[in-house]
Amino acid sequence: MSTSNSSKLVLVTGATGHIGKYFAEHANKQKYQLRLMVHSMEPEKIDPIKSFGEIIQGHLNQMETLDKACKNVHTIVHLAGDASPDSTWDTLKEANIDGLYNIFIAAKNAGVKRMIYASSIHAITGYPKGVQAKTTEPPNPGDLYGVTKCFGEALCRYMGEKEGVPSIAVRIGAFQSHSAAKNKDSISMMDAWLSQRDCLQLLERCIDAPEDLKFALVHGLSRNTFNRMDIESTRQLLGYEPQDDFFEQSELFKNFNMADELAEHNVKDDRQKSGLRDKSTDDKNKDKKK
Repeated sequence: MSTSNSSKLVLVTGATGHIGKYFAEHANKQKYQLRLMVHSMEPEKIDPIKSFGEIIQGHLNQMETLDKACKNVHTIVHLAGDASPDSTWDTLKEANIDGLYNIFIAAKNAGVKRMIYASSIHAITGYPKGVQAKTTEPPNPGDLYGVTKCFGEALCRYMGEKEGVPSIAVRIGAFQSHSAAKNKDSISMMDAWLSQRDCLQLLERCIDAPEDLKFALVHGLSRNTFNRMDIESTRQLLGYEPQDDFFEQSELFKNFNMADELAEHNVKDDRQKSGLRDKSTDDKNKDKKK
C-alpha cells in the first residue's frame, strides 16, 4: 500500500456493480480518497457504499457529468459497462465502446494520471480450450462482448502511448467468492477463477504501479492449478501475489475420478453468446426469459 493513498482521488465507475461495491469498501479501508460514480440512486444500491466516498450519479453518455466526475481525479478504476456475454451489439456498443471513449476524453481533459480498465477473459476465449493465453499474444475474442473488450484494450494503449493518459487494461476472469468456488456446479470456472481478495489486491497494485508506466495489459486470475491465462508477467510487473487456488476451494477435487467433468468443464453452457444473429433470434431468447 502506498503511503500517499489519502492524496490520491480515485474515481470508481460502476461502484454499485459486481466488482465495484467490493472494491469501494476495500479502497476505503486502504485510505484512498474515493469518488463513486453510479447509474442509479436507488437506496438499496447506494446505502452499502455511501460511507466510502463521494457519490456522483451519471451515465457514460453524459459528457458534462463525466467532466465533473473526473475533476481533480488522480486515477480512474473503470468498472462500468455491459458485462454480459449474451448482450446484443447495440447495448455493447453504447456502454463498452462509446462509453469508454467518452470517459477517456473526460479523463484527458481533466489531466487524470492513470486509467485502470476492466477488460475481460472474453478477449481471449476464441483460442482453443486448453490453450493458455499470454499477454504478449494477439487477442482472440470468443464473442462480441469480447470484441468490445479488445477495442478497450487497444484504446487504452493508444491513449496511454499517444494521448498522455497512462492506462492499464486488466483482463478479469470469473470474479466470484470463495463460497461460489465451493459450489458443486462451479467447475466451469476452474481455470478462470479470480477470487474477491485477489481481484481487490490486483486493482490496488494497478493504482500503485510505477508512475512512468504508460500502458500495460495484465491478467486477472487467482493462482489456480490450471489457468486459462498466464499470470507470470502480471506478477513481475505489478508484484501481484494471488492467494487463492480454485482446486483448493472446490469440493469437487476431494475425489480423483474427475476425467469426464474436467473434459466437459467449459462446454456445458448453452446460453446465447453475443454474436451476429437476426432479430427473430433475439425475440426467441426474450420469450425464453419470460
